[in-house]
Amino acid sequence: TITVDGVPANGVAGQSLAGVILASGTLALRLTSAQGRPRSVFCGIGVCYDCLVEVNGQRDVRACQRRAAEGDVVTSQHDRRPSGDAS
Repeated sequence: TITVDGVPANGVAGQSLAGVILASGTLALRLTSAQGRPRSVFCGIGVCYDCLVEVNGQRDVRACQRRAAEGDVVTSQHDRRPSGDAS
């Protein structure tokens, strides 16, 4: 059992965080910086970085690459654009 944004989610031994999260019914793992659009697992092999989440206080964890561990606390990420960005 892990916690995803405060909600318990159950998985099986050896399952990735992405697998546990998707199986629990949560599809969006983070929001884009520019327009706040939802992102989830895209490539599933750690190349695209669309599945970045915070795990136990550590930011920028690729959910598709990290094995879930009992008691993990997962939080969705949403990084706002820097205020000085012109675009």
